[in-house]
Amino acid sequence: MAEVDTQEETEHLEEEVQEEEQAAEEEVGENQEEQNAIDDAVGKLREVQDKEFVEVRLPADVVAEAQQAWQTFIGSSSSREAAGEAIYAALFDSAPSLQSLFKTARSVMAMRFMNGLNAIISSATSPSALKTQVETLGFQHLDLEVTIPRVVIFRDAIIDLFQMEMGARFTSKAQLGFLALLNYVGGAYIYIRQEYAVRIKIIYSSWRTANNKASDIMDMGEGEQNDGEGGEGDGAEGGEDGKADAKRAEEAAIDTQDLREQARASGSGEAKNKNSMNMKIPTTFNEMFIFNGAVMGFASSLWMKFILDQFDNMVMNVANSYRLQEECDVLSLVLAKYRGTINLSE
Repeated sequence: MAEVDTQEETEHLEEEVQEEEQAAEEEVGENQEEQNAIDDAVGKLREVQDKEFVEVRLPADVVAEAQQAWQTFIGSSSSREAAGEAIYAALFDSAPSLQSLFKTARSVMAMRFMNGLNAIISSATSPSALKTQVETLGFQHLDLEVTIPRVVIFRDAIIDLFQMEMGARFTSKAQLGFLALLNYVGGAYIYIRQEYAVRIKIIYSSWRTANNKASDIMDMGEGEQNDGEGGEGDGAEGGEDGKADAKRAEEAAIDTQDLREQARASGSGEAKNKNSMNMKIPTTFNEMFIFNGAVMGFASSLWMKFILDQFDNMVMNVANSYRLQEECDVLSLVLAKYRGTINLSE
């Protein structure tokens, strides 16, 4: 009986050993697959990849070296502002042909470079956080024509700066990390701009259609052709054009006032006995905005006009995040100076 129990116990132990060995082999296989995926990602990111924008995982030791090098670079500078100035100078001097892209004040641009790189390096340990951060930065660069040669110029300028400032402390793994990250970011900028360019065009064309801007542009083109054909009478025609513009502006003001009155009348029921043919139909976004506001009882909310006046600038600068932010700030300042009551729920 004791021999049977011993045999069963031995068989049980052998089964446990086999299961542990099998689990270990599976774990090794999974780790090998993960390592192969990481190696493939690093291999791809030795060049700028602009055909796809996916999450990427870099080797932990490479990311750690890159983060350590970044902290060393910041620590070697007298301040974060000084570090930003050094990055700005390196990028500005690397390619004179790209200096036209630097439109903002030097100190502001320097801190943008500094903050952007810091956010990228900090989120490099998490593929999802890195992708989100890069995507956010990509939307902020929709107004710039980012190309692979330009990405290479910026990438090499930053790596050369780190090599010059840190020397041997800028290890080969740190260099590989920055190379992969900057290629990833540059390729993402290009991909995002290509993918969302169509959507931006749809927003522009829809807004022009809603405001009859397309016909206005065509009228302007025809006017330029007529000016080219008859140049002798420019003086007289200029005076007539000025009078015509003034007349159109006056008619537009009258039409707007008529819309307000008609909307109030329709909202209160006073227009039931009037001929519907006499009512002006709103044909633009602004006219429909005014009409609907009056019908819904918001005709006395004069602050809405400030939003309407600023809305065109916001829509037409939707691809330029910094300009869009400025337009929103202008609207906020205008509303802050409004002395009446503002009810945003309206």
